Amino acid sequence: MSVTYDSLLADITAADGREITDPATDEVVGKVAFQSVDELDDAIARARAAQSAWAARSDSDRVDILMKVADAIDAAAEPLAELLSREQGKPLNGPNARFEVGGCSAWLRATAATPLPGQTVVDDEETHAELHYRPVGVVGAIGPWNWPMMITIWQVAPALRMGNTAVVKPSEFTPLSVLALITVMNSVLPADVLIPVVGDREVGARLSSHPDIDKVMFTGSTKTGQAIIKSSADTIKRLTLELGGNDAGIVLPDVDPKAIAQDLFWGAFINTGQTCAAMKRLYVHTDVYDQVCDALLEVAGTMPMGRGLEEENVLGPLQNKQQFDIVARLVEAAKESGAKILTGGDPDTAAPGNFYPTTLVADIDNDNPLVAEEQFGPALPIIRYTDLDEVVGLANALDVGLGASVWSSDRDKARDVAARLEAGTVWINKHGGVHPMIPFGGVKKSGYGLEFGVEGLKGVSVPQIING
Repeated sequence: MSVTYDSLLADITAADGREITDPATDEVVGKVAFQSVDELDDAIARARAAQSAWAARSDSDRVDILMKVADAIDAAAEPLAELLSREQGKPLNGPNARFEVGGCSAWLRATAATPLPGQTVVDDEETHAELHYRPVGVVGAIGPWNWPMMITIWQVAPALRMGNTAVVKPSEFTPLSVLALITVMNSVLPADVLIPVVGDREVGARLSSHPDIDKVMFTGSTKTGQAIIKSSADTIKRLTLELGGNDAGIVLPDVDPKAIAQDLFWGAFINTGQTCAAMKRLYVHTDVYDQVCDALLEVAGTMPMGRGLEEENVLGPLQNKQQFDIVARLVEAAKESGAKILTGGDPDTAAPGNFYPTTLVADIDNDNPLVAEEQFGPALPIIRYTDLDEVVGLANALDVGLGASVWSSDRDKARDVAARLEAGTVWINKHGGVHPMIPFGGVKKSGYGLEFGVEGLKGVSVPQIING
């Protein structure tokens, strides 16, 4: 049966639910019923009851089912992308809505195809010991509003692959996208293996403290992550936390500014800057500082921003007014300090939607709030430096460490600098790219635990030694 936008929306909306609006137009996309703590408890009980049968299936059976789930996502890709664009605001084209939906099925296939066999750790005349990985049980997945579909897949694909069931709480800002994705997935999955629960903070707090949730996976702010750590303590839950970041990029003096400008731009402005591992502060050596600023300004001028359903756009609005206000406050702080606005910084507040223009800020001090705080939006501060040791110290000075990047024509030199940076991932001549087989996670207050690949499967499992 074919899936259309209207049929998909009809399956997930409620007549008397909370209105979800398009951040580009302020129009109502649909209504969603927010659920209570009691309804969450019921969902967890159902997931618990279904888990043993799901885990009892053979590994090849689960893989086959997940591959068919990926096929179902592909079959519904266009209506899913349209809903994502309307609700989240990201354009259909560029590294945005269609890209995200395509990433969901591709990531699911890669995760399903990744083996995690047992291994013999000791085998001698006296001892034979094997290490195996078993399902942890019921996984609680709490997702954000910036990449709502993709990050849901990042959480639930490894969980289901290893024989867990999952209860998913999407962000209150983008519940329709996740509900639609799970509706498509559940057209293939057995009943109660994957259950969505839409709720407010009270529901989220209950999910992270519930005694029948064995593992919590969370992507979001450091503050909320700290609350999850506290609420999970009594039941000693396993946690994977991907929290806030303020990624630094360091441009060495040997680069070709025009050659790297496009990749620099998307490292910072992918998803209109609303990405945890986007580049949030750019340090450029004084020898190439002006040239890099000019090259970025030229690229920025070619990137149309507007409503996501208009095919020509590649940048969209901020997803919610709260985030718009944060970006506006930080850019104003930069202006007041005397920093130079190369482009942007002047939103039309009378127009509909949460549009903040692409903003490049030069000649800014490192201690300015736009540099020191995570802006999570389309405003990039560009800081001039002269001394490499000093700039490495500046990059490492914050209490977060999700990602970083080094830009140089000398890869060996770039690797030497990368090894000095305190970040979970350091990219060379790119920023923010992820791969389903490359582990990803943060250090310091950017969280702990690894996702993706074999390490991601281990993260939703419990190790068991069979000795004898």
